[in-house]
Amino acid sequence: MEHRVRKILTSLIAILAATNLEAQQSTPKLVVCITVDQLRGDYIEYFYNTFGERGFKRLMNEGLVYNNIRFEFSDIDEASAFATLFTGSNPNFNGIAGKNIYDFDKEKEVSVLYDPDYIGNYTKEHYSPRKLISSTIGDELKIASKGRSDVYAIAPNPESAILSAGHAANGAFWMDDYNGKWATTTYYKGLPWYVDRYNNGPESLSARLEQMTWTPSLSLDKFNAFPYVLDEIPFKYTFKENTNECFFNLKTSPFINKEINRLALQFLEYGAFGTRSCPDMLAITYYAGNYRGNMHKEYTREIQDTYYQLDKDLEQLLDKIDKKVGLNNTLIVFTGSGYYKSEEEYPDGMQLTNGEFHPKRCVALLNMYLMAIYGQHTNWVKGFYNNHIYLNRKAIEDAKLELTVIQEKAAEFLREFSGVQFVATENVLRTGNWNEKTSKYLHGTHLSSRGDLIIELQPGWTINNDDPKAKVKVIRNNAVITPLVFMGNGIKPEHIYREVKATEVAPTVTHVLRIRPPNASLSLPLRELTIGNGQLTIPSK
Repeated sequence: MEHRVRKILTSLIAILAATNLEAQQSTPKLVVCITVDQLRGDYIEYFYNTFGERGFKRLMNEGLVYNNIRFEFSDIDEASAFATLFTGSNPNFNGIAGKNIYDFDKEKEVSVLYDPDYIGNYTKEHYSPRKLISSTIGDELKIASKGRSDVYAIAPNPESAILSAGHAANGAFWMDDYNGKWATTTYYKGLPWYVDRYNNGPESLSARLEQMTWTPSLSLDKFNAFPYVLDEIPFKYTFKENTNECFFNLKTSPFINKEINRLALQFLEYGAFGTRSCPDMLAITYYAGNYRGNMHKEYTREIQDTYYQLDKDLEQLLDKIDKKVGLNNTLIVFTGSGYYKSEEEYPDGMQLTNGEFHPKRCVALLNMYLMAIYGQHTNWVKGFYNNHIYLNRKAIEDAKLELTVIQEKAAEFLREFSGVQFVATENVLRTGNWNEKTSKYLHGTHLSSRGDLIIELQPGWTINNDDPKAKVKVIRNNAVITPLVFMGNGIKPEHIYREVKATEVAPTVTHVLRIRPPNASLSLPLRELTIGNGQLTIPSK
C-alpha cells in the first residue's frame, strides 16, 4: 500500500513539474521593444516622485530590472546604439559606426542609410538598411516563422526606425522632418491602410498642429528636482507648420512621444498582433533628450516635463498592450540608447576649456610632413572627419609605399600635437594587435568606414573647424546610466545590480523567442532569463 501511494505521489509530482515547466517556458505572442533615445536612469530617479504608478514605476516594480547596460565603444549616437541593441553586435561587426559617413569625393556628409535604389513614401529621402550587415532580432523572427510573423518599427527618426526593424521587417516608420507625416521607404513592402488614413485624414498631425502648445504640465513648484533652475517664467513653445524647422523642433518635444503612441495604438488596434501562430514584434522608440532649442542648457524644467509626460505615454501604451494582447502573453523589453546629447555654454569670464584643436591645420601640417618624407607630387592626406584622419590610399598604392609604415609615421607626428591624448592606427585594429585601451576604437568602428588614424583629445579640449559661421561648442560624451527592463510573459520582478553589455540584449530576446540569435551576435543570453526566472528549470537530482 505504501509503495503504491509513493508511486502515485511521484507520478503527480512529475505531472505538476512538467506542467510548471511548460507554463514557465511559454513563448510570448508579441514582443514589444521600447527604446527611449537618450534615456537617463539618473533622471528617472530624480523625477520619480512626479510619476504615476503605471508607467516608469510599473516597469521598475513589475519587471526584471538591470541597473545599467554598457556600450563597449565611445561616441555613441542614435544609429550605432540601435544597430548594437538590435543585432547584439558592435559596429565592427554590424557595420553601423555612426549616423553619417563622409564622401571625400563629393566633399559632403552622407547618411549611412542612403540608398539611391529606393525612394520614400511620404518623404523625399532614399533610405534602406543595406549598410547594416548583420541580421536583427526581427530578421531572425522572420526567418524562423517563414515570414508569418509581423515585424514593424515606429520611431521619431529613420535611423532608429530602420535599424530596429532590420532587413526583413514588414515596415519601418518615422516622422518626416519637412512635412510631419509618417514616412517609410519602398525597401519595405508593408504600408498598412491605417498609416495612409492617419497621414491624410482629420487625425493627421498637420490638422492638429495649431492647437499644440507645450507649456508646463505641473505647477512650477513641482519641478523641484534641480536646484539650478533660475528662470521663474513658465516656458511656452508653439509649432506652426509654415515656420522654419517646425517638425525638427516638435520631434524634440514631448509631442513626438504622443505622436508615436497615436500610431502605435493604431497598430495594436488594427494589426492583429499576438493572434498569429508565430510571435509578432513591434519596436517603438521614444525621445527623452533635450529640446532642440535648449541643447546648450542643463537642468531645465523642460526635461523634467518631458519625463513626466513620457511616464503617461508609457502607461497608455502598456495598458493598451495589456487590453489587446495581455502582458502575460507579451515580452516587454525597455531600455535606452546609452548616450545623451548636450552642448555647454559657460558664464562670461569662466574658462574651463584647455584649448582648441583645429582639424584643418592638423591635416595641412600632417600633409606637409609626409610630403617632406615621400615627395611633394601629391597630397598624402584626404581629410579629417569625426576624429578620424583619412590618408590618400590610392596615391600611396601608386607610389608603391607601405601603408602601415605611413600610418605609424603619421601617428608619431600627431601624438606631438597639443591636446592629443592618444592616436590609434587602423593597422593595429585590423591586425588584432589592439589592447584594452584601443578596444573601444575596434568595437566602435567598421573597416569599411574607419579612418587610417583615430585621434582622442584630452578632456576639456574642443574642436574648432575654423568656420566663422559656427560657434565652437563643448560637447560631452559622458557615460549615461541606462536601465534595462524585461517585463511580462511570466517574468518575476527582480532588481539586478550587475552591469550588463548592450550586446547581450538581442540574444536574450531571441532566447525567449526560441530562435537563433542575430548572425553577428557573440554574447550569451542573460542568465536571469535562462535559469531560475521563469524560462528554464533545472531539475534537482
